[in-house]
Formats: sequence, C-alpha cells, structure tokens
Amino acid sequence: MVLMALLLLAIFIIIMLLGIPVGYGMGALTVISFLLLGGDLSMIPQKMFSGIDTYTYVCILLYILSADIMSVGGITRAIVTFCDKLVGHVKGGLAHVNVLGSMLFAGLSGSAAADAAGLGPVEIQLMTEGGYDREFSTTVTAASAIIGPIIPPSNIMIIFAGCVGTVSVGKMFLAGAIPGILLGIAYMVLCYFISVKRNYPCRQKRASLREIARATYKTLPALFLPILIMGSIISGVCTATESSALAVAYSTVVAVCKRQLTVKSFCRACIRSAKAAANVLFIIAIATAMAWAITTLGVAQALTSFCMQYINNRILFLLFVNILLLIIGMLLDASPALLLMVPILWPVANAMGIDVIHFGVIVCFNLMVGTLTPPVGMMLFIVSNVGKVKLSVLYRSILPFCCVAIIVLMLITYIPPLTTWLPNLLMP
Repeated sequence: MVLMALLLLAIFIIIMLLGIPVGYGMGALTVISFLLLGGDLSMIPQKMFSGIDTYTYVCILLYILSADIMSVGGITRAIVTFCDKLVGHVKGGLAHVNVLGSMLFAGLSGSAAADAAGLGPVEIQLMTEGGYDREFSTTVTAASAIIGPIIPPSNIMIIFAGCVGTVSVGKMFLAGAIPGILLGIAYMVLCYFISVKRNYPCRQKRASLREIARATYKTLPALFLPILIMGSIISGVCTATESSALAVAYSTVVAVCKRQLTVKSFCRACIRSAKAAANVLFIIAIATAMAWAITTLGVAQALTSFCMQYINNRILFLLFVNILLLIIGMLLDASPALLLMVPILWPVANAMGIDVIHFGVIVCFNLMVGTLTPPVGMMLFIVSNVGKVKLSVLYRSILPFCCVAIIVLMLITYIPPLTTWLPNLLMP
C-alpha cells in the first residue's frame, strides 16, 4: 500500500510539472486511486459532496464577497494612502506601505491571491512611480501578499478548522494575529536595509497630524471591519460563519453610504466572488475524495508508525513537518495541500501532544511560505503577471524574503506561546 501511495505521489508531481490545473490533476489522481483500491467510482461524488457539506465553508464565499464590495467602495486606494501617511517618510517608505497595506487588507479578504490581485497593481504602480525598480516593487508585493491568509480573517484557517473538526475558527483566527504581525515587521526591517543599500527614495516630509487624521477617517471603514469580525466572534454574539455574513452586510452599507455601489457593480462583485469561491470549493471537494483514498492506502498509519519509531522527538518531528510542507507548498495551493496533508500529519502531532492551534498555525504559515518559494511558488506566477516581471528575475529577488519568512516560521514553531497565548487569553 505504501509503495502504491508513493507511486501516486510521483504521478501527481508529474501532473503538476506538466502545468495541468490543480483541480483537474487531483481529479485524475483521485479516479486512479479509487481504481487501484478496487472501489466503486460512484463513491467519488459522495466523498466530494461530504467534503464541502460543512457549514463553516460558507465563510469563504462571504469573506471574499465582503472584500469585493469594499474594493468597489474605493477602500483599496484609501488603505494605500493611509499607510503612506503613516510610514511613507521612513527610508524605503513605499516598500513599508506595501507591506503594511497587505496587513490591513488581510482584514478584508483573508486571501493571498486577492491581496496580490487587488492591492498589487496599485502598490506596484505607486512604488515604480516613486523611484523603485519594478523588480523590487513586484517582489515586495509577492512577499507581503502571503501575510493576508495568516492575519484574521483567514480562509486557510477556516479550512484547517474544518479538516480537524475539534478547534473553533475563532481561535484559529486569533492564533494567526501575532505570527502575521511578526512577519510584517520582519519584512519591513528587510525592506529598510535593502532600501538603504540601494538608496531608494522616501518622502522627505513627515505627514502632519491633520493629513494622518484625514487618511484615517477615509480608511476607518476598512480598519473597523476586522474589529467587527473578531469582536463579534470573541464576544460570542456571532459564530465565525455568522460574522462573515455580518461583514458582507457592513461592507454593503459602507459602499452604499459612499455612493460607490450600484446594482450593476454589486452583481459583478457577487459573480466574481462566486467564481472565486467555486474554485476553492471544487478543490476542497476533490481533495477530500483524494485524501480519503490516500488514508485508505494506509499512508497516515505508515507515517505515524515511522515517526513514532524514528522521529519520536517533538522538536525533530516539527522540523520534519516544516521541511515536508515547504516542499508541498511549492507544488500545491494551500487549500488542497491542507486537505491532503492534515489528515496524514495531525494524528502524529496529536499523538506527540502538540497543541492543535499551534500545529494549525505552523501548517498554514508553512504552506504560505511555500507559495513564495521558487521554482513553482504560486504567488510568483500571480505577481509576475500583475507586475510584468519575468519569473527568472523574481526567483533571484524573492530569496531574501523567503529566508526572513523561514526565520519567523522557526520562531513560531519552537515558541508555542506566539500562537497559543492570544486565543487562550481571549477565548479560554
């Protein structure tokens, strides 16, 4: 059975290298797995349906929709302006604006792709017009985009909670706050030193208090949204799913009050969000069926036995998980990777007494770093298209940011309170 599983893994890697879309590739592999198991192919639709028949996954669509509506309301440009007033005068100011903007936009979308596609063009244009080369501008955009799925609300945290089934989405949201902020600060420090070395310009004049206040006022609706989401969850007023519906209602009211939302633009936002959510849910459905097949092949049991026999040390196991997921994250989008790897790795982590919240953040953070890592990091493909920069150029320029992200990953891996302190404090 284990040899069969390794064969399937090799086939899947070949499929990915051929450039076949992830969903189709996983679908083909799922069919092959069922045939090898001698199972009834009619079980595949059953497993797919059961994979998405989860109330929690409604959050994904609604958070994407709320971000789309906010963007229609002109919030994207307001966020960039607000960040510029705060840190634009620091050396490498527009690079800091890029990172800080992604941290704030995370509260709207919870998606790296949405961040890169939504804020990316604005940030890259702003940086290039400000005297930064396009390579660096695009690189910073790619690196900062992965912060979105770590800081709440986070789509991948929702998926992890759905996979495990024993942890609340609210706690997972809170657990990602400190790691996301740490990553943002680390990026800003790196941007500062690179900007000093390359003598990138910055705004000479510090923004006045009046200018900051004016920018804050225009950005206030966006700043209040994550507070509304997390406040409603922590207070017990709403579940995570109900808070996502609240986010849509709030975004709609804001866009209407700004007189930016029409029936036509609202319909377009709904259609875009539905398409984005459908892609995610299709991959979740396929991955669920595939994960069941892999589990049936005995991969989880074999890995548990191997780890208990040869890697019975918690420190070594977490190092093994990090290395494995960095490789997986290079090949797969975070959503299918979670659905495939969590059923395999979590039983081992649980047997070793690793906290589920701590483990979840490690997994999610790891997979996001993987999307940034050459040669096949998904985020590099997205920003390469957005910024009109060759992939070969991005491969070289992204490496310092990958190193910084891995350092932060090691910190949250081996200092559990960085992930567990806040959720245990606010949602005991």
